[in-house]
Amino acid sequence: MAATARNDEEIIADINVTPLVDIVLVLLIIFMVTASVIVTPAIKVDLPRAANAEDNPETTVSVVMSREGRLFLNGDETDWAGLSERIKKSMAAEKDVQAVISADREVSHGDVVHLIDTVKGLGVVKFALNIERVEYKAGGR
Repeated sequence: MAATARNDEEIIADINVTPLVDIVLVLLIIFMVTASVIVTPAIKVDLPRAANAEDNPETTVSVVMSREGRLFLNGDETDWAGLSERIKKSMAAEKDVQAVISADREVSHGDVVHLIDTVKGLGVVKFALNIERVEYKAGGR
């Protein structure tokens, strides 16, 4: 705050807000740029759509199957043996493991069922299938 005296002995108190506005705008731009990076998923999967779905439970294990059939566990690429080993380690550390299974819509139904069977066979009884929510339209997709 700057106080200056004029010839008529009146004190004028000014606050220069220009630097404050500049800083706020720069921070806004930084947050806008970083938010788009944070929101973008690391693994691109075209999820199937459904209108009637429940919210996902808190996940401990996230299993993703890409269009090419590649497996990812918590964002790290793995194979079927590695998937089994890492889920067994999670089960040893915590008995109540939950899983969210995501598969690209182009993955065959048999592969998704095999993935679900594998996860359930390892002892994970709480799991959810990840989908992309859409508005329901009668008679259409």
